[in-house]
Amino acid sequence: QLQLVESGGGLVQPGGSLRLSCAVSGYTLDYSDIGWFRQAPGKEREGVSCISMSGGSTNYADSVKGRFTMSRDNAKKTVYLQMSSLKPEDTAIYYCARRFRQPVCSLNSGTYAAWGQGTQVTVSS
Repeated sequence: QLQLVESGGGLVQPGGSLRLSCAVSGYTLDYSDIGWFRQAPGKEREGVSCISMSGGSTNYADSVKGRFTMSRDNAKKTVYLQMSSLKPEDTAIYYCARRFRQPVCSLNSGTYAAWGQGTQVTVSS
């Protein structure tokens, strides 16, 4: 069964940290790019980060560079998004998504075909 399942969201104070997980099943990860995207109320979905599951190269949106780190565990078929120095503007539903591997992973949500159900991240005091 082809499936992506996010977990790890929650409520955190500004300046705090959270780690999101995306468990992937049904896909050969070596042939995948995995992306993290987020959508805040009233806003369009935006790309946050992505990783190539074969080579491990990553890409980040300017808004999260230096604060967010994406990693993978191919044996566990799981990717992670470590979020630090969180800001209220990071509040959104976070989704992971999968596409077939390309030379460079992309933050363009339109290029990803499979999506998880999302996990809510709320940054508030």
